[in-house]
Amino acid sequence: MTLNGWIQILVFCGIVLLLVKPLGGYMTRVFNGERSLLSPVLGPVERGLYALAGTSEREDQHWTTYAAGMLAFNLAGFLVLYGVLRLQEVLPLNPQGMAAVGPELAFNTAASFVTNTNWQNYGGETTLSYLTQMVGLTVQNFVSAATGIAVAVALIRGFARASAKAIGNFWVDMTRATLYLLLPLSIILTLVYVALGVPQTLGAYVEATTLEGARQTIAVGPVASQLAIKMLGTNGGGFFNVNSAHPFENPDAISNLIQMVSIFAIGAAMTNMFGRMVGNQRQGWAILATMGVLFIAGVVVCYWAEAAGNPLVQALGLEGGNMEGKEVRFGISMSALFAVITTAASCGAVNAMHGSFTALGGLIPLINMELGEIIVGGVGAGFYGILLFVVLAVFVAGLMVGRTPEYLGKKIEAKEVKMAVLAILCLPAAMLIFTAISVVMPSAVASVGNSGPHGFSEILYAYTSAAANNGSAFGGLTGNTPWYNITLGLAMLIGRFLIIVPALAIAGSLATKKSVAASAGTFPTDGPLFIGLLAGVIMIVGGLTFFPALAVGPIVEHLSMLLGQAF
Repeated sequence: MTLNGWIQILVFCGIVLLLVKPLGGYMTRVFNGERSLLSPVLGPVERGLYALAGTSEREDQHWTTYAAGMLAFNLAGFLVLYGVLRLQEVLPLNPQGMAAVGPELAFNTAASFVTNTNWQNYGGETTLSYLTQMVGLTVQNFVSAATGIAVAVALIRGFARASAKAIGNFWVDMTRATLYLLLPLSIILTLVYVALGVPQTLGAYVEATTLEGARQTIAVGPVASQLAIKMLGTNGGGFFNVNSAHPFENPDAISNLIQMVSIFAIGAAMTNMFGRMVGNQRQGWAILATMGVLFIAGVVVCYWAEAAGNPLVQALGLEGGNMEGKEVRFGISMSALFAVITTAASCGAVNAMHGSFTALGGLIPLINMELGEIIVGGVGAGFYGILLFVVLAVFVAGLMVGRTPEYLGKKIEAKEVKMAVLAILCLPAAMLIFTAISVVMPSAVASVGNSGPHGFSEILYAYTSAAANNGSAFGGLTGNTPWYNITLGLAMLIGRFLIIVPALAIAGSLATKKSVAASAGTFPTDGPLFIGLLAGVIMIVGGLTFFPALAVGPIVEHLSMLLGQAF
């Protein structure tokens, strides 16, 4: 580890913290329906969209209606994207003549982008046309991110409202998330990326002659526009197969920093929006502090492991840390930081190959996802994810002090705890059950590129990434097979919608309750004690659930490395 590396890490953290309050305040005004900077321009557009959709910003929905609208919209998006992928060969804007995508891969890809996962069992520049990239994938990058934000806002209203029957309007929340937040920021970021050298064109791929006289095809396309929303919306699927390790997608250190900040910006600011909407900003800072503690711990371990390197390599007389699978222009510190950021959020974009990390370095991305990606998490998804753990932590605190649990004046009762536990258990069920089946299926094991514990980690990482709606890959696993395409797609759908529906049920239940004034016996949820309790509950639940799997994967691989054995 170097001083320069830590300075870069601190600069990133400082920029994110500086954005929390202004962006959180802006989002509060947007979702409260108050006048904002863009209202004079976008207000008429917003009202026109409501008129076309047959709804109104004054129309509130019960949580069941809200959930039904969300599910119907995402089902329609899934079917449209699946159709575009299957008909790609006969659709326009296909200068390279890309063939239609097969049924299993189309199912996997449609599930992936509708659930904000963006797992890719294909190479973007060799499989998809420009139309598919834009009308199919980029559109889903916007609306899947907006769906997550809308659900988080609805859950916040559950805590903020009292004796209410409704939690907002899904169509209004999604429209505002797209129109006022994601679209303007994406336009700005697209222009910045183009200025930094990222391609943005509908022209055909470029043919070049190398110094040796060989012909080379250089893939270009509408890269910058997809890059902007994939980072901002924590989608992660890249135009190019190697994602943000590609020089056209991530040209230099400045673009790398902008991408990392984009991944965290909205998720971190949502904590401030939460505090403002419930009338106590300290509550938002407490949640952000919990996220920060877990994030910094992950960065320290991952950076240390990669800087220490592999002793088997050092025994050959090669000094320095582990640079395998990393870009020289980013180095160890920014590669490790990017890996922790992209898995702490449900982004999945990568600027280095996680399968080439040391065993402990690769362990941190796995743990980040297995915790439910609540360390900032995906836009909206991470915040409603950590609120589920808040409900559980408050319940534990109530058991310890012997009184009914309360949070923000709302009594947390059996229904809310059951829904929170149900949602929290869905992720490990999808991750571990599919992994267990795959490691005993000869056809599934045949797709693994490495033997021993590293091969096990490849399978575990794939299903963890899918269920956590992350989309990053460990590498080495050939996922484009019928088994992996179908089961990974199912894991994505489980990890998305079986979390959202219980979260909305909690929002609906809490909104109907009266707010109770704090008393001398009320457990404070805005101080260090609660931050420690919440972080502890998250780590204990994650440890008890996943330690056995991690023990036979990255942990035993690390111990084997110390004994001189590699896989």
